[in-house]
Amino acid sequence: MKENDKEFLEYVVKALVDNPNDVKLDRTVDEMGVLISLTVNPADMGKIIGRMGNTAKAIRTLLRIIGMKNNARVNLKINEPEGSTRPMSNPSSSMKTVDQAMEDLKGI
Repeated sequence: MKENDKEFLEYVVKALVDNPNDVKLDRTVDEMGVLISLTVNPADMGKIIGRMGNTAKAIRTLLRIIGMKNNARVNLKINEPEGSTRPMSNPSSSMKTVDQAMEDLKGI
């Protein structure tokens, strides 16, 4: 496959981000196929993930197509930056408690 998948991914990702010099790709091959690990500047994570993950899904789909063309399974792992926090997946957990809301009102 000669790393065509890695070159393609590098081209696409660098075109999307504001900090192309911070893009790092690591390609490993094992019995499961090809795994490409992507690391970008934390400020560019939103551009790579996209709304509701649509950009990341599209990139993964394109990589799978390249893999099928070359009879290989290609997977993409997007490394999360150090110190980042994910919002809770449960929307009700982000709601304030009554006590927190009362404290906010006192400050007004």
